[in-house]
Amino acid sequence: MKIVVTHSSPDMDAITSVWLIRKFLPGWENAIVKFVPAGERIASSKFKVQSSKLEDPIEKIGDDDVIHVDTGLGPLDHHQTVSDNVCGASLTWEYVKKIQNSEFKIQNDKIKSKIEAIDRMVKVVVDIDHFKEVFWPDATSDYHEFSVGSTLDGLKLAKPNQDKYYVDFVSDCLDAILHEFENRIWAEKEIATNGKKFETRFGKGIGFETINDSVIKLAQKMGYVIVVRKDPRKGYVRIKALPNKGRGPATSFPPASAPLTSSKMRAVGSPSSRVTPRAKHVDINLTLAYEKLRKMDPEATWFLHISKKMLLNGSVKNPKMSPTRLGLGEIIRVLEKI
Repeated sequence: MKIVVTHSSPDMDAITSVWLIRKFLPGWENAIVKFVPAGERIASSKFKVQSSKLEDPIEKIGDDDVIHVDTGLGPLDHHQTVSDNVCGASLTWEYVKKIQNSEFKIQNDKIKSKIEAIDRMVKVVVDIDHFKEVFWPDATSDYHEFSVGSTLDGLKLAKPNQDKYYVDFVSDCLDAILHEFENRIWAEKEIATNGKKFETRFGKGIGFETINDSVIKLAQKMGYVIVVRKDPRKGYVRIKALPNKGRGPATSFPPASAPLTSSKMRAVGSPSSRVTPRAKHVDINLTLAYEKLRKMDPEATWFLHISKKMLLNGSVKNPKMSPTRLGLGEIIRVLEKI
């Protein structure tokens, strides 16, 4: 039997370590998880070796293969080092990459993006494990309570003493977060290399022909005031303008600047290193674009959101909508003139 051991009431570091082993270490996908008091090891009268002298994280205890993570002072427990750039998850990920060396060396975009995604996820976990979220932008804002780490803290109050449940729940979240990170990395590359930039009287816009919807939100966060995406498979179009800022939580922004360059995008990693310029606040109304596009292609289904900040032509939420025959360039020319 294969067993992963971590500490009771597991935190994000412990659970991420377990997730990395069961997700990426060959043969460990069905490993069971056991819990011990923090700092301790799984009990075994037959196993007397000192954990600090272990070189391989995989130990033979009786008939079982066992890995301790974030506890036990073994190779995957960081509590014997004072470095605040290391945690159990970062040690575990380095070990997994070492074991997966031959597969991870395959130079294709999918594998490289996955490795980069996990690298960036682990950096966030390191920050959290060393309490560096206190230095994140808007550290006291309410939206941080929607993070997985805060959700885990809430689960421990709502469902006390259910360690296995915490691991399973957060592992599912980490699966989803990995997909989002891969989409984000893809979107960063699309914005840097494939985006069609244009000027409007409101500020900078950018358009894409891509199936990755993540480009819209990320481009807006980077300072583009209007973003348009055309799905090359279904022909659907989404146009979004910056929303009205409203009240919201108090926020400290760097000075307004142009959208991120590709070199600045490389600085985007864990929240402590994030660079996010702000677009000047403008009140954009897409009504004129809506009316013009309806005249140019009356057979297409166009929907203008009540906010006048979102113009849709086709949606997975409403498959009855008819896609437009207009090309991305034609749509951009309309947006340049509104």
